[in-house]
Amino acid sequence: MRYSLILILGLSLLISCSQNDNDDVSNNPNEPNLIIKFAFDENQARLNNLGQPATMPAGNAAQSPSFNTMSAHYIELAPNANTPLGNGAIIYEGLETTIGGATAIDFDQAVIVQENQTFLSIPLSQINPGSYEWVRTSLSYQNYNIDVLQSGTTFNGTLSSFVGFNTYINNHVINNETIVVNENKAQGFWAFEVMGQVFQGQAPEGATTVPNPIFASSPVPAGSCVVTGAFDNALVVTGNETNDIIVTLSLSINNSFEWEEVNNDGLYEPSAGEQVVDMGFRGLIPIVSN
Repeated sequence: MRYSLILILGLSLLISCSQNDNDDVSNNPNEPNLIIKFAFDENQARLNNLGQPATMPAGNAAQSPSFNTMSAHYIELAPNANTPLGNGAIIYEGLETTIGGATAIDFDQAVIVQENQTFLSIPLSQINPGSYEWVRTSLSYQNYNIDVLQSGTTFNGTLSSFVGFNTYINNHVINNETIVVNENKAQGFWAFEVMGQVFQGQAPEGATTVPNPIFASSPVPAGSCVVTGAFDNALVVTGNETNDIIVTLSLSINNSFEWEEVNNDGLYEPSAGEQVVDMGFRGLIPIVSN
């Protein structure tokens, strides 16, 4: 089932504030902020949907991409493993649109960042004081480089993949190529540019991995791409902070680009008919610093 996050999450919120500006400065420059950044780690554990170590399915191969940029649609701090989705402190919700028909992420309004660039800066005074053991983020867009094999030669190309529940795309840029779409695209849509040529495709429904170690006690809707990760020590917001708190959401890209092999050589060869089956992140570890 595909749901709009606004409908799912509008039931009972401790805090709800949208922020679509990756500026570090709040209204009061002296007020401490919670700052969210993203990092990509190819050595982080490769997990499945239940947050358990994942092995490569027979007949598949994968590679760890080299990331350029990414975006997220939703971020929530959850007090514990029993907190239902939407009942924690929601610190970010991206804009949505119905211009393409069904409710979808508005890609034109998405905040797109590089590794370790500020994605969100929100005054700590806007977050309910408390202890938060988990963080959830609905990831929506990835742009990275991968290697492909063509006629015996390996080329490096750029891939854009849309992993949100549904995304309205006016146009998007891959490397130096502008791709016009002007419609909604379901989770798993991708476009790939190599040597000035562009290819597009769609991963199978339900194939995008979305690790959630607390699925049994706090599930997320299918297709939402809400990845869940635990703080090593609970993030505590007292309301009396004098310094910024920086939370880096470290995402596992350990063999996160996966395809079905035709030639069993561990090399991605789309011209041989090798199909992409998974582009999901493979785990989330939130790291706190100040």
